[in-house]
Amino acid sequence: MAVVCRTIPVDRAAVFAALVDPYTYPRWLVGAKAIRSVDDDWPTPGSAFHHRVGLGGPLEVADLSKVLEVEPPALLSLEVRIRPFGRGRARFTLVDAPGAEPATVVELDEVPIGLLAPTRPLLDPLTVQRNRRSLERLEAFLTEA
Repeated sequence: MAVVCRTIPVDRAAVFAALVDPYTYPRWLVGAKAIRSVDDDWPTPGSAFHHRVGLGGPLEVADLSKVLEVEPPALLSLEVRIRPFGRGRARFTLVDAPGAEPATVVELDEVPIGLLAPTRPLLDPLTVQRNRRSLERLEAFLTEA
């Protein structure tokens, strides 16, 4: 399973605000290069943000990510695309971490869907590494002074 969890020392509302602001993604999401546009009704289900992605070198692909489900400030589920490779579902679940200081446990569960679904056993280890690094970068983005 490609599930990654990280406790971020920031309150849940702030973490959720970063997740629903597509313009933050190039700062923390591995592979996100630029946001091209955001639908006016973002982040309602069915709305999308249009982006450029690339994992190395000069090759970048224009694509989009679409909201499947949103429950502020606890859940954001996106259909993510990277043409021509396929589609996936990325689900961010947020819960308050126990303790006196504000902190949020962020769970990111990402799976291939559609034609890529059978490749999950091969993709999971790479997805876990990418998402672990993305959540580290999200924490750094949210806690930088």
